[in-house]
Amino acid sequence: MSSNSFDIEKIARLARLKLTAEEQTRLGQQFTGILEHIDQLNQLDTESVEPTSHVLPLQNVFREDEAKQIFSDGKFLLLAPRQDKDHYEVPQII
Repeated sequence: MSSNSFDIEKIARLARLKLTAEEQTRLGQQFTGILEHIDQLNQLDTESVEPTSHVLPLQNVFREDEAKQIFSDGKFLLLAPRQDKDHYEVPQII
């Protein structure tokens, strides 16, 4: 793919870059090299390669979620510094 197939000036404008003519030429050559490398990768035979979402086989190592009752009715209020009528009592802030 040649540098004529894409517009360096348009890419620079979209990226909000001010490029000199020398920089545009150099970037055009670099883009061409990148696209040639991608073309080489596209030529590889990947028919027998299984698609993966990650390079390593991962599995969940966490335990299953299970609902447990930690405190029986009302015992959680015993941990509060102050309580009143089965509610936490907190200082007024306003």
